[in-house]
Amino acid sequence: MKSYQMPEQSSGSGLAPRHWVLVTQTSVYHWSIEDVWITAIWGGNQIINYRCDPSEKWLVLIGIAPGSPERPQLVKGNMQLFSVDQQRSQALEAHAASFAQFKVPGNESPSILISFASKTFNAGQIISKLHVIELGAQPGKPSFTKKQSRSFSFPQILLMTFQLPLQKLHQWEAFMPINRRAKVLWLTVNEQTIVNFVSGQVVERFQELFAQTKYKEAAELAAESPQGILRTPDTVAKFQSVPVQAGQTPPLLQYFGTLLTRGKLNAFESLELSRLVVNQNKKNLLENWLAEDKLECSEELGDLVKTVDNDLALKIYIKARATPKVVAAFAERREFDKILIYSKQVGYTPDYLFLLQTILRTDPQGAVNFALMMSQMEGGSPVDYNTITDLFLQRNLIREATAFLLDVLKPNLPEHGFLQTKVLEINLVTFPNVADAILGNGMFSHYDRPRVAQLCEKAGLYVRALQHYTELPDIKRVIVNTHAIEPQPLVEFFGTLSREWALECMKDLLLANLRGNLQIIVQVAKEYCEQLGVDSCIKIFEQFRSYEGLYFFLGSYLSSSEDPDITLNLTHYLYTNNMLRYIEGYVQKGMLLLVVGQLLDDECPEDFIKGLILSVRSLLPVEPLVEECEKRWGIGLVCSHSSWKHLVSEGSQDVHVHNALGKIIIDSNNNPEHFLTTNPYYDSRVVGKYCEKRDPTLAVVAYRRGQCDDELINVTNKNSLFKLQARYVVERMDGDLWAKVLTPDNDYRRQLIDQVVSTALPESSSPEQVSAAVKAFMTADLPHELIELLEKIVLQNSAFSGNFNLENLLILTAIKADPSRVMDYINRLDNFDGPAVGEMAVEAQLYEEAFAIFKKVEEDAVWSQVAKAQLREGLKAKEPKVDSELIYAYAKIDRLSDIEEFILMPNVANLQNVGDRLYDEALYEAAKIIFAFISNWAKLAITLVKLKQFQGAVDAARKANSSKTWKEVCFACVDAEEFRWPRYVDLTLLFRWMTWKRSVNITKIEEFCMLDTALRSLWSISNYSLPRLNIPKLIRACRSLLLEEHPDLINDVLNVLALRVDHARVVDIMRKAGHLRLVKPYMVAVQSNNVSAVNEALNEIYVEEEDYDRLRESIDLHDNFDQIGLAQK
Repeated sequence: MKSYQMPEQSSGSGLAPRHWVLVTQTSVYHWSIEDVWITAIWGGNQIINYRCDPSEKWLVLIGIAPGSPERPQLVKGNMQLFSVDQQRSQALEAHAASFAQFKVPGNESPSILISFASKTFNAGQIISKLHVIELGAQPGKPSFTKKQSRSFSFPQILLMTFQLPLQKLHQWEAFMPINRRAKVLWLTVNEQTIVNFVSGQVVERFQELFAQTKYKEAAELAAESPQGILRTPDTVAKFQSVPVQAGQTPPLLQYFGTLLTRGKLNAFESLELSRLVVNQNKKNLLENWLAEDKLECSEELGDLVKTVDNDLALKIYIKARATPKVVAAFAERREFDKILIYSKQVGYTPDYLFLLQTILRTDPQGAVNFALMMSQMEGGSPVDYNTITDLFLQRNLIREATAFLLDVLKPNLPEHGFLQTKVLEINLVTFPNVADAILGNGMFSHYDRPRVAQLCEKAGLYVRALQHYTELPDIKRVIVNTHAIEPQPLVEFFGTLSREWALECMKDLLLANLRGNLQIIVQVAKEYCEQLGVDSCIKIFEQFRSYEGLYFFLGSYLSSSEDPDITLNLTHYLYTNNMLRYIEGYVQKGMLLLVVGQLLDDECPEDFIKGLILSVRSLLPVEPLVEECEKRWGIGLVCSHSSWKHLVSEGSQDVHVHNALGKIIIDSNNNPEHFLTTNPYYDSRVVGKYCEKRDPTLAVVAYRRGQCDDELINVTNKNSLFKLQARYVVERMDGDLWAKVLTPDNDYRRQLIDQVVSTALPESSSPEQVSAAVKAFMTADLPHELIELLEKIVLQNSAFSGNFNLENLLILTAIKADPSRVMDYINRLDNFDGPAVGEMAVEAQLYEEAFAIFKKVEEDAVWSQVAKAQLREGLKAKEPKVDSELIYAYAKIDRLSDIEEFILMPNVANLQNVGDRLYDEALYEAAKIIFAFISNWAKLAITLVKLKQFQGAVDAARKANSSKTWKEVCFACVDAEEFRWPRYVDLTLLFRWMTWKRSVNITKIEEFCMLDTALRSLWSISNYSLPRLNIPKLIRACRSLLLEEHPDLINDVLNVLALRVDHARVVDIMRKAGHLRLVKPYMVAVQSNNVSAVNEALNEIYVEEEDYDRLRESIDLHDNFDQIGLAQK
């Protein structure tokens, strides 16, 4: 930047596009970034104004100077015009000037014009002129013709005025002079005098151009015509009439294009141009022009555009303020809320009724929305609700009318009672389900209830009709239509009635359809027994002889009672009245224990009880059920093995389930040892306790599995099962347990020791078990018993014969406790520590024994050589044939004690062959000893039978666990006519059945054995393992037996099997056998199942017996029979 010293004071400043202008009294300074330069220094004049054109190529200074001597009061104006390009100036007499741009037709570039005003004094008159000339005309192009106004006189107000600046005001077409008094004057053109002149000139020029086919120039002239005098329909028609030349733009489009470049089209022009664009499918042009505000919107333009674009048409209607069309457009677009907003904004009130009718023709749902919108208007709906409803109903728009009314009637006002009734009426007639939903919502309360009740009854809405009727005859007329009424609402309706009316209606329902309405009446009695009275309910059931209903009512009523006597009495009543199927439903309500207990007391068939128990499945209270059953018949009589097995197969690990299963298996003797040893879930103490009174040996198995030491010791002591106790103690190898059984306080210690010595340890092959036993005997300070123990396992033929440590221990113990035995041990034992034992004998002063020991040790090598020599010669120490023959010889001379002693000593006899030989030769006592020693329980059982020792035979057969053995024992008992074992006089008959198939089915025997007291004890046979029967053959045999020998028991049998047999087949069999009347009691008992064959058989019997009362009851209660056939009879 630079600085410059002004030689004079600035009187004004301004900004030009590229520099700053400073004006003084006599000079003008241009200050640019490059430099400061002086445009002009004008002496003798006072500069009052400065102007430059937009291009800054032309500058003008206006100054004033004193007037002539004749008129010194008149100020003289001077003007200096300066060309920047030419750097030349020209002085003119003028006092006001201004630059302007003007586009001359035919010249694309605008021309620079300057206008200046001059004022002179001539003949006492002030003469003023206005000049307009072009500066820098362009060669070869059209130029502006110089204009000079005629002389004119200023008004009186301007006589003393001097126009200092001349400022062109484009927007007002005026200029403002300033007089000496510093007043700013506003001067405009007098349109009244200039318009006609200019208009004539413009129209004339337009005609000339159009005649010369200068359509473009004519379009431009029309666009620039003052006050748009040429922008008329005639002008548009003129351009439309011009033929379109091939390859050229149509004149009409040239005209419209020119207008668009100049500004905005009027309404007619906008319509005509839009019509062209619409025909050419150029909607985007319309959108652009509207966005640029080039078109004047009108209703006609909106109608035109609506044919191609509704949205754009709506915008045009809004701009054109075509209110009805805007409202209609909003309605078509379903923008009903905007209708109200727009109408309020423009102060328009639509014809809502007409508008609703219009919408209704094309859009019923839209009409509903519009009607709802009107209902929400401030001041209320402009159209009455009833009128609106009628409009919908006239077009059968029931759903739409309903939707409208449901919305506007939500307040539930009393004055809307008529409309509430109306909406219910139209829907009850046309859409009853809708009316039902409306009534169910409870949204109305002011409608005509009697009228609605009648319509509900006609529409089949009987529950709603009952809710609206207030007279008993009406209610009784409707309530019997139970075929069309849901039970639950009907039951709830009874809760609204008085006690007397409710009882009357209950009677009417039973009278109308006893079987069909029974459950409803039962439910009503259950729900409202307190209000109606239990006695009244019972009387109703009894009046109609509906014992089934009475059961259901009492069952529900009593199930809530905590008094067990009620449950027991109800169960007893149902069973004694042969209403077994009702008991099944009763059990499902959680009364299983009490019900089962009572049924057992009533000697109910076990199959039925089993079915009850299995019906509750996972809800079965196993432990209390087992306890309840054990109090009476025993668990084996309640559930079969397969029943509990089924629960186990379903994955139950409930200890109580497995306890129950174990008890059943034990009672049925169905291989109980296998269950007790393999089942991991039962409680050993519980099951063992159960076994103690039945089979103590099984109790031992259970206790052994659970290592229940105390329980096992107690049961073995109590039942003298010391052998089993000894085996358990040896197997446990527990020091504390050994100490407990070997304590001096144990009254059974001697028996236990005997079995440990004689059985448990000789049977053992475990060194650990032997070691634990020896240690226990030593700890208990039992040397003599220890000697017995060691003698048994060392001296006799056992797995520990010749054991070095045990032989040493035996001799040393004898040295300390019983020296008299030492010499015998020395002679019989060979594998002991001679030197060490000899030293101990010397210390004990047993010199002879010590000598024998030392001598034996020295002779070992000699005896070894002798033994080898004997082997080489083929000699043996023992011969099986010799030992076997010795035992046989003892048996022949009845030396049984010698046999026992011999087999306890080491021997090589073939005991099995010897036993079989003795049995075949009827030497049963000797055979018993042999078979017992080798644990051949099957042979032992048969041998004991031969000896008439049947209880022992049964025990041996149980241990043998063989069906073949068991059969042989059974047949042997029968052949021996031994009936004490099963304790049943008619056992022969039972085994005769067995001979048919050589087997027995437990379930069928149970059913037969339950027939009467004489046969019931036969069920004890189920405690033993019997294979399956040929069931069909057994059934045929039983049927023949019953008909021929026990016809009086056949009804009992059938009642027992009622849940398993085919009733129709039973009737057919008895009819063919000619004994149909014989099973009449059975058929009466099962008639409640409503089986056709049973009903027809009983009806036939009643007809033959002329028992018409029973016949009538049978027909009323059991409808499954051939009615035509009965009528013909």
